This record gives sequence, structure tokens and C-alpha cells, in this order.
Amino acid sequence: MPSSLIRRGTWAIGAAVIVIALVVAALPLIASTRIVRDRIAWEMSAWSGFRVAIQGSPRIEVWPKFRAILTDVTLSQWTDTEAPPVIEAERVEVDLSAMAALRGDVEFSTARLVRPTIRVQRTQAGFFLPAVPTGGRITRSIDTARGVVNANPAKPDLGKLPADTFGTVEFRDGRMVASIGGKDVEILSSLTGQANWAAMNSNATLSATGIWRGESVALDVASPKPLVLFAGGTAPLTLNFKAAPATFSFDGTASMSENAYFDGQAKFSAPSLRRVLEWSQAGIAPGAAIGSVSISSKVTATAGRVKFDNTAIALDNNPGMGALDLSLGDAQPVISGTLAFDTLDLRSFLSAFTPLAPTGGAGPGEIDTSFADRINLDLRLSAAHATAGPIQLADVAATAQVKDGLSVFDISDASAFGGNIQSSLRFDRKPEGMQVEIRLLASDIDGGAFGTAAGMTRLVPVGTGTVSVILKGPGRTWDSIFDNADGSVSATFGPGALSKLNLPAFLKHTEQGGFFALDDVSDGTLPIDGAEIKASISKGVARIDKAEANSAKYKIWLSGIASYAGRGLALSGGVIQADQAAAPANGKQGPNQSSFFVGGTWSTPFISPISRGVSGE
Repeated sequence: MPSSLIRRGTWAIGAAVIVIALVVAALPLIASTRIVRDRIAWEMSAWSGFRVAIQGSPRIEVWPKFRAILTDVTLSQWTDTEAPPVIEAERVEVDLSAMAALRGDVEFSTARLVRPTIRVQRTQAGFFLPAVPTGGRITRSIDTARGVVNANPAKPDLGKLPADTFGTVEFRDGRMVASIGGKDVEILSSLTGQANWAAMNSNATLSATGIWRGESVALDVASPKPLVLFAGGTAPLTLNFKAAPATFSFDGTASMSENAYFDGQAKFSAPSLRRVLEWSQAGIAPGAAIGSVSISSKVTATAGRVKFDNTAIALDNNPGMGALDLSLGDAQPVISGTLAFDTLDLRSFLSAFTPLAPTGGAGPGEIDTSFADRINLDLRLSAAHATAGPIQLADVAATAQVKDGLSVFDISDASAFGGNIQSSLRFDRKPEGMQVEIRLLASDIDGGAFGTAAGMTRLVPVGTGTVSVILKGPGRTWDSIFDNADGSVSATFGPGALSKLNLPAFLKHTEQGGFFALDDVSDGTLPIDGAEIKASISKGVARIDKAEANSAKYKIWLSGIASYAGRGLALSGGVIQADQAAAPANGKQGPNQSSFFVGGTWSTPFISPISRGVSGE
């Protein structure tokens, strides 16, 4: 008896194996006869919501997995038969259910698109997105979820969400194109990645890599409630974007309704803001060699407005904190806010936010104010310590404003050179051309420190004083501003000294006659009781109306012109004994006055005596 049971069991197992083998062997035949091309196309249409057309005959593979291989596949809009396909793929691999195939049905959980071309359109927000299907399971699920969300927007009943399966969509070596000027323009190439969404009421992820504007980019997006998000509800969302020029991440909640908003923590970093501007093709000329930028902020974004709270920003490793507000409702975006720094490089700041900083490279560089056509800016900033080139500043309060062709940077208050400074740099584009205005008021400063920072080391009053500079004029390049400027310069100094002037040696040379270099008598310092300078500037040429320095024994005066463009000097001057107060100056010979002429250039001035009336003894 046991042996007969064993024999019958063996026959049963053998028969089952034979049946399974026959079924496996018959699957390609069954598929090729019952799962015809139109059936697969219909199922893909019902799944995607697009009209699917398959030009080539399906090829069925059983091992290592049961799948259909389709060629020349297109997905098009049902409502516009004349429009080009939304998606074209040279090859589509669909993983099929063997049991469903035996029943004559098509069920698949994974679709692989090989070398697909995806056509996208620019939205009003400026993004490139593919056309939205007008039907299909995905669209119906979103419509159902929208009803669930509308019933209770604050806390929708997730148990009522559709549970239709979706699966996985993979894509390899694809590209995105957009119709621009009647021609297909490639937006993204080498597109590879996958979207995982097991069921409509489950979480979903998207990972993709590609090449955008010559740079490799990677994007990862995930949400535990994607269907709620697509239906206009609020759901968690994480996003990470990585590329060599910049990285960006967001972690928070979002809504894609008509009143869309984002609320969460955002981070942005770039090793070079100049490279980011060039790569993004924002149309803003990055004038200076801008360094690294990083921003971390609490972001709240609604339609037309983005608020950045508790913003941590670093420009060229200069950290700061503050709050920013971006408004998108006007003709140009508007950025406003306040930033506070412990230390700040003003050149880096200006380069990042305005077109005001000169280029750091060789050559004068043209001033580009196209920035003012694309954005409005109103920033208030402060810094405990700041640098502007070689100038060290403290307790800085400043503003940067850009609007309608006008660019202004003001330092309303700062400590420098032992005193206080105020300055303004203004560019105003007018019909007749770019107009530039530069103002500087330095009060109670150390004249020696100010002169060193300004590159002037000869005959600089060393002492406490006040300097005022006003320049106005047209300018296309930074050098042309000073070549064409009109304005005035004035300065007054109290007791101190004139640097690099050995007056006895100077007077001795004038007595001996013959011209000599000022460097020959620069090995001394002359104590003075005070000094005053007044000059008017016209077309880049300074006319010195008054330049006097008074010491206990002498009065020294200068008058004439100094050219900025050629750096040439044409000055007359004199040294008068202090007890000859009635003696006229300004070029007229007095009884005890040594007169002279100053020529040459700013860097190499020379002295030519005119008279020898004062002794250096």
C-alpha cells in the first residue's frame, strides 16, 4: 500500500512538472496570440492617460523574467491629434504578470523607457513641464483624492484615497526638448532615473540624473503623501538638487493648489556665485570674480512671495544673519530685508547683490547695470567689522538699492581712520547715458591713515581732519568716471605734520637753483599748525584753488592743476615766512618768499625754483 501511494505521488508530481513546463513553454505563444499589440497599448493608455501607439510588434521574453519588449512607442494627447507626441521611446520594456497573461489580461508593475524623448512646455512660472494627461487611472485617482481633500482640507481622510497600483517607471539615456521658435531645443540630455510609486495611497520617490547646460545634475524628490500633494492638499516634501555649480535642498511641507505654498527649511550653496549666474543664464552679468555663497533659511513661500526667516548667509566665508523678503508680483522681482554681519567684505557683498563693485581683473571693465532691469533691491545691512579693499571699517550701517535703472550703495555711518565716514555710490541710467555720482565725507579722521589708504604718501597732513569729495559725471567704465567727472574736493586738518618733507633741504635746493626731484627732500617731516585744501574738478582735471599748510615759521601754498587721466602735474607754489603775514601768496612774489614750479607726474614730481627769497636756516 505505501508503495502504491508513493508511485501515485510520483506520477502526480511528474504530471505537475510537465504541466508547468508546458505552460512556461506556451507563454510566448499565448502572449503572442492573446496579448496582442493593441491590448498592450490599450492597457498603457488606461494606465498613463495618453494615447499610446506601438509601431513595432511586441517581443515576449520569459527568462529571466516575463516581459514584453516594445519598439517605437509614442504617448500623445487624446485631445490634440496634430500635436507631436508628449513622449517618444525607441524601446519600452514592460514586466508582465504571467498568471494574468494566461487569463488573457495585461498587468505590469514596471516600465522601462529606453532613449525616450520627453516634450515639455514653459509654464507661467518659468518651469519646463510635460503636458498633463486628460484621463487615465492617475488622473482619476487625483480627481478622487481632490474630493477627499476638499471635504476636509485641514485633515483629509487618508483611508478614502484610491489604492490603485502604479508601480515603477524607469528611464535611461533620455532627453527633454521644448519647442522654441518652431524648433525642438534640447533642455536636458542623458536623462536617467526612476520613479517609484507602488500604490496611489502610498509614498513616492523620484531620482534622476542628467546633463543640463553642460553640467551633470542630480535630483531626488520624495513625499509620503504624493496623491494628497497632487490633489492640492498639504503634504510633507523633501527635495535635493546637486550640481557642480550649486546645491539646493528643501525639507518641509508643500501644497500644489491654486494657493500653492512651501513651508520648511531650505539650503543653498555655491562655490562661485559668478559661475552660478553664468550657468543659470539669468541674464545678469556677474561683474566681479564673486566667491562662495551659502544660505540656510526658514522659508515660507506663497503665490508671488517668499519669506526667508532666520537666514544664515555666508559670502566668501563672511557669515551673517537676517531676514529677506522676495516679492514676484511686480514687473521685476523685489528683494528686501536686513542682514547683519560680524565681518564683511563689502566688495564681495556688492558683487553678489548689485552691479556696483568694479571688476577684480585686469583692465578698467565696463559697468553693467542690466541688473537694475531685472530686479529691484532694497537691503539694509550692518557689520561690526568690514573691509573695502585696503580700508578697514567698524560699526557699519549701509543700504543697497536697485530699481528702474538706478543703483545706489550708501554707507550712512561707519568708523574708519580713527573717525567717522559717510559715502554714497550712485549709478543712474538716463537717456543721455549712464550718470555716476560719488560722495565721501570723512570727519575727524587721521590724515596719515587716510592718505595711505588712498595711495597718497607725499605731503599728506598727518593729524585730525575732515575730507569731503563730490564727483559727478558720465561713465561707461570705471576709469572713465574719473576721466570725465566734475565736482569738488576739500579738506581741513588741525595740528600735525606734513609727511615726507624735509623743508630745510627743500629751501636749500631752491636757493641753489636748478630743478630737483621731490624724492630728494622726502627724508623729513614738517610740524604744522593746520592745513586746508580746496579744489574744483572738471572733466577729470583738478584745479587747486587753495592748498595751504601753516607751521610755526612758515606758510606753504600750492595752486594749479593735476590731471587724473595723464597723472600730470602743473602747479606753482611758495614758502613764506610766518612773520610776513601781509605778503601776498598764490603766485605773487613777496619780499620773503621762495617760489617754485611743480611738474612731472603724481608718482615722480619734480621741483623747479622760480625765486629764492627764504632761507632754510
